[in-house]
Amino acid sequence: MSAKRRIKIEMDLYKNKYPILALTGPRQSGKTTFLKTQFSEYQYVSLENLDLRKFATEDPNAF
Repeated sequence: MSAKRRIKIEMDLYKNKYPILALTGPRQSGKTTFLKTQFSEYQYVSLENLDLRKFATEDPNAF
């Protein structure tokens, strides 16, 4: 079984069980693409955007 398929199966298993999941790996390995596909019902927000990061830090409830 490919690593990508194994990760998808595990994400499917755990995404409804835990409120937070972490996916780590080397740069440019497809983590963001995988998560955007796997969790397409969620909005993607990058905290590399300094205005969004400031908003999330200063008012996390409104964020």
